[in-house]
Amino acid sequence: MTVVTQRKSIDTRGYCDIQDITGLAEKMLLQSGLKEGVANVFVPGSTASITTIEFESGAVQDLQAAIQKLAPENITYEHDKRWGDGNGFSHVRAAIMKPGLCIPFQGGQLVMGTWQQLILIDFDNKPRTREIVFQFIGL
Repeated sequence: MTVVTQRKSIDTRGYCDIQDITGLAEKMLLQSGLKEGVANVFVPGSTASITTIEFESGAVQDLQAAIQKLAPENITYEHDKRWGDGNGFSHVRAAIMKPGLCIPFQGGQLVMGTWQQLILIDFDNKPRTREIVFQFIGL
């Protein structure tokens, strides 16, 4: 069993910016040299998430609309009262969506559905540079 950890930074716009990171994950897996195992993909921080979706404009807009309904930007959050940074909604959204995901890989390729892509969502209220940690465990 081998563990390979790689990190990559991505610039984001915030406010539910959704970026397809499937190609990046595939590139990192290829560089790892591993063929069978599990990929852990994680974004450090408390205002971003990793998940999957069919990355097409309609599904992306639907996800953004659903997230807005779950944790609206325009309501009062206790976090904002305490810290005054106005990003309470982003912390709630990230907690609901989670910061990481595990994906099996086989034959040196991620095992994902035909229309399934890996995405990073930045919920913060400003542009950020997000670090993504890719950890491949396998043979």
